[in-house]
Amino acid sequence: MSMCNLSVCLLGKFMKSSGNASAKVMYERAVPPYYYRPKENDHAVLREQWIRAKYERTEFSGETKYPPLAYTTGFYEGLLWKKGKENTQFLKRKFVLSEREFTMTYYNKDNESKGPKAVIPIKDLNATFQPDKIGHPNGLQLIYQDAIHTRNLYVYHESPQEIVTWYNAIRAARYAYLKTAYPTGSDEELIPKITRNYLKEGYMEKTGPQQTESFKKRWFILDSQNRKLLYFKGQLDAEELGAVFIGTESNGYSVKEYIPKHTRGNKWNCGLMVDTPGRQFVFMCEQERDKKEWLDALKHVLSRPMAPQDYTVEANIKYKN
Repeated sequence: MSMCNLSVCLLGKFMKSSGNASAKVMYERAVPPYYYRPKENDHAVLREQWIRAKYERTEFSGETKYPPLAYTTGFYEGLLWKKGKENTQFLKRKFVLSEREFTMTYYNKDNESKGPKAVIPIKDLNATFQPDKIGHPNGLQLIYQDAIHTRNLYVYHESPQEIVTWYNAIRAARYAYLKTAYPTGSDEELIPKITRNYLKEGYMEKTGPQQTESFKKRWFILDSQNRKLLYFKGQLDAEELGAVFIGTESNGYSVKEYIPKHTRGNKWNCGLMVDTPGRQFVFMCEQERDKKEWLDALKHVLSRPMAPQDYTVEANIKYKN
């Protein structure tokens, strides 16, 4: 159904007659601080459900809702289609989100008596919409850190409203966790940390530490908040193959254009190098535009001062490698 259905079109007429400012006061009177307000370039499912939540369901009018809105209760459960770890098949799995325990748990739908398949701490959980990657307009990627790896779960729900409810329920739990972990933190400081989209994703070719090994095509994700460049064999892999910490120039990190002298197995010719205190990483991009985008994104992370927690992330990555 088009976003511009009858109710939305009528709303447009109302806003013209009463003014955008007064309409905003009326329909956004009680938006929770953790509720995601979509931007112009966000995915359609987020933008559409924001409009419907405001104007069709009047979720933010300030009036008492009964039953209460699902993302406000601190507990949510339901079925989501989840991609298998070792294959591309999506199967229904039961997910349970608990703000009290700061966990998200999922079960094998066919036999919950065996216990949960995973108990995910809210502390390390991120959620980002990835419809193109997952191949479904309501596709959501869940990312968390286990004892060894960064883990990816790829899920969707047939209902756009339901998947956005899950997203904002996760954000509500993350917000509650951050308020507990950082009691003096302001909303201005904490809200950007609730969930995040990645600064850059895409394929590059990568060689080994000697720079004479054969180049292999890998899927890369640049997580600017954690200053990590993660790489995977494929874009829907459950676990990363490795990670590169992106520090600052004052700490011995840099990025530049680079064409290696010895190339083997590579198909692409637009090169760049990430130089770290422990190793040089050489990557090849398919096009000059791709290389420029990666250079700009990496330089953006390099330019940001390191926070105290970044040194812990750096040490853990060095230990793993």
